[in-house]
Amino acid sequence: MSTNVLVPNLPESVADATLITWHKKAGDAVTRDETLVDLETDKVVLEVPAPCDGVITKIVVGDGATVTSGELLAQIDESAIAAATNTTAVESQTETESDIPLSPAVRRIIQENQLDPASISGSGKNGRITKEDVQKHLDNATAQPAQAASTPATPSPTTAPHNNNNRPEQRVPMTRLRARVAERLVEAQQTAAMLTTFNEVNMKPVMDLRNKYKDLFQKTHESKLGFMSFFAKAATEALKKFPVVNASIDGKDIIYHGYFDIGIAVSSPRGLVVPILRDADGMGFADIEKQIVNYAQSAKNGSLSYDDLTGGTFTITNGGTFGSMLSTPILNPPQSAILGMHNIVQRPVIENGEIVIRPIMYMAVSYDHRIIDGAEAVQFLVAIKNALEDPARLLLNV
Repeated sequence: MSTNVLVPNLPESVADATLITWHKKAGDAVTRDETLVDLETDKVVLEVPAPCDGVITKIVVGDGATVTSGELLAQIDESAIAAATNTTAVESQTETESDIPLSPAVRRIIQENQLDPASISGSGKNGRITKEDVQKHLDNATAQPAQAASTPATPSPTTAPHNNNNRPEQRVPMTRLRARVAERLVEAQQTAAMLTTFNEVNMKPVMDLRNKYKDLFQKTHESKLGFMSFFAKAATEALKKFPVVNASIDGKDIIYHGYFDIGIAVSSPRGLVVPILRDADGMGFADIEKQIVNYAQSAKNGSLSYDDLTGGTFTITNGGTFGSMLSTPILNPPQSAILGMHNIVQRPVIENGEIVIRPIMYMAVSYDHRIIDGAEAVQFLVAIKNALEDPARLLLNV
């Protein structure tokens, strides 16, 4: 019996995908749910698992091809018997993994890093191993893990021959994610009347509060207390006061969103991605910190889903983690505003007529002047500044 391997249904916003890497070849034996091929879209890398046990009899589409939903990728013969060498390898693998249920994403990470599933403690239901368990195991390992063979963040460059002046060049194809980011950035600059307003915030109150409660916070919530949760909460409260900053343009209409889905820009091996904190106004500090950590880990191992990256009414980006002092962040269409955080530097400021040294951060809000007036943008940023310089406002909603 022959079974078809098809491109999974892609979201409406995604027209096609690029086939990056086949993990199997014709004649190889496969087991159900084993990852066969990786497909790259402009947002995520999709793993296509085997629909059944069997042997791959035919690969229809090769690496680098562009594919669409439902397109035939390969065929699997459920009744065929693999070549002896391949059967031996599969049996060897089955002996160690058959009694440990693994999701396709977890199985891929384990195989890439040449790990023994039996050595990893599972924290999931019925002891199931999660991606976080594997990542924790890798972080705690004393030996360097084997370099990942799939989820190619950047295609391997081909070095051009050296010329007489020993000036090498490299030419690599742009990933779909990088191409989409470039397209959206150009689109934002060409279609929006984008302006940026700046302010500075004294981070001492937040830092003092964080230092006072960080140990208790971690003990209570099993999560570190960072700065992003303060900014996410402050931005959410400011958005409530200035709803137009949380709005977007659709043709000649303005859509006012009655919810607060905050995008958090995260660096990944494939480039910049913006996973979403859904209904951020209903999340506590611990919820925000845990979700951000989960997103960062998922971005690192390439397991972010479409749902993680779809939507968003406002975005926060933190260039300060890379040492940026000041920048003008670019809008993330169709959103109308974005907040840029920067590094914290000890600077002289005047308080009560005296010069004192305080940890100062420069903030920037870029906004679409077509629907947001300058006064609203400035007051919005001041509201964030006030909340951070007096964190009690976040508890009292004032």
